[in-house]
Amino acid sequence: MKNLLISLLGIAGGTHRAVGFAPQQQRRIATRPKVETSLSPPGYDFQKRSNYILNAADVNNDSDDTRNLSILVGDDSASFSIKEQKLGDWIKFSAATGAVLAAVAYLWFLPMGPNLGDEFLNSVQAILGTKSSDATIFGMLIAFAVSHSGLAGLRPYAEEIVGARAWRVVFAFVSLPLSLSCISYFVNHCHEGVQLWNFTSVPGLHTACWITDFISFLFLYPSTFNLLEVAAIEKPQLHLWETGVIRITRHPQAMGQIMWCGAHAAWLGTSTTVAACSVLVLHHLYSVWHGDRRLEYEHGESFQYIKETTSVIPFQAIIEGRQKLPDDYYTEFLRGPYALVVGGTIAAYFAHPWMMAGAALLRW
Repeated sequence: MKNLLISLLGIAGGTHRAVGFAPQQQRRIATRPKVETSLSPPGYDFQKRSNYILNAADVNNDSDDTRNLSILVGDDSASFSIKEQKLGDWIKFSAATGAVLAAVAYLWFLPMGPNLGDEFLNSVQAILGTKSSDATIFGMLIAFAVSHSGLAGLRPYAEEIVGARAWRVVFAFVSLPLSLSCISYFVNHCHEGVQLWNFTSVPGLHTACWITDFISFLFLYPSTFNLLEVAAIEKPQLHLWETGVIRITRHPQAMGQIMWCGAHAAWLGTSTTVAACSVLVLHHLYSVWHGDRRLEYEHGESFQYIKETTSVIPFQAIIEGRQKLPDDYYTEFLRGPYALVVGGTIAAYFAHPWMMAGAALLRW
């Protein structure tokens, strides 16, 4: 469940300059001819973005200029510049986020509200014809997955009608309550159902699971850090990331979710946990195809270059020689957003008792 709440952010991504991030540069390589793909809708301008594609015939790979080339086709992951931040933007972010969370809490969870969360839970159980925790979480996550990916798929069309910011608000008001419902129900019932296995007495397993969980958070998709875009303070964009964790895997969110699910399933061993992890893994595997499709639609041949130099399976492109890590690669993780991830991950571990207490207040 670790990445479920974060996954509602979708691929927030965007222009060649991420909001609140350092300005991006590009490889200034001759633009290739316009190419229509099966993903391009009628009238779609394939070159609406500047596509500067690295062509092996254009650059001598043995030259010093190439070896030291730091100019990017895509965006620099997790790059953050405090000098570019505006206090007014973060005040707006705090106000907008607080307002949305308050609205969701009232409409979805609080007793004095319309209790839409209860209606959602009851509807899922009525459709399934059972109140068993494993079937319920399975159905709830299916509803979230269809809604989340469906709205993400409609994004390029909907934004043409209502605008990027308005569509982000619609997306949040659907995905946020559904994800919070799933998280709350899972926390309350993850120890229930059939006990399929119990490996908790295996020496070292808890440590191995904890380390796996911790690493999985380092695999967050870089767009997660674009908080001003997430909250629609700045216009949401579909970023084409190139550095950082993308060098390891082009779909870090999916890989991180698989790691998280594997660790939790191994430790808990219940049918409820297995049901939840099954949907989460399948949803994120689908997102691999869906995410590539959306990036190709938005970025065209620029994405093709990133695709050729990265891999879905972690480290595959590096092993095959398609991705060469720079000597100072580690510095791409020594950035403010990752400091917050590390601190937040450790804090979340110790906050588990309070998370369970908070979820129990729903009495689901």
